[in-house]
Amino acid sequence: MIRHSTTLLLTALAANVPRYSAGFIGNSGSFLSRSMPSFMNSRQVCKMSSSSVEYLAVHVFVSVKEGTEDAFKEASFANARASAKEEGIARFDVIQQIDDPTKFVLVEVYKNDEAPALHKETAHYSTWRETVADMMAEPRSAIKYKSLFPATEAGWDYGEATLE
Repeated sequence: MIRHSTTLLLTALAANVPRYSAGFIGNSGSFLSRSMPSFMNSRQVCKMSSSSVEYLAVHVFVSVKEGTEDAFKEASFANARASAKEEGIARFDVIQQIDDPTKFVLVEVYKNDEAPALHKETAHYSTWRETVADMMAEPRSAIKYKSLFPATEAGWDYGEATLE
């Protein structure tokens, strides 16, 4: 499922140019800095090593019974926080429909073919499944997709962020 290719472009900077003090790798694999030298503009960035990936994205469609939305969110947030720490998961989002708050989509992005099965073996998934079972207005459904963008691992990375 995962396809890798590596590109590396090194840019030499003159000794009198200040070093970057802070920055991040953008989805294109480019280093973006808040303190670039004044002679460089935003299009003149240093291309860093990146790898192209093709992840499995699963959208799980959930309809809950009216009045259970908050309890569903609480259980789903706990599951998503724990799931996002799994080795095989690139992303795990919980989204709620604006015009019908009983409708949710779980956006699960897996790094490899084995990750979905491993996820379903975790204690937090079992707890979530048991907790929300009686909240379901109808059975969940899912559609699998191939991720196209972000095209690099860095674009999917939560980094050191606290998931709230």
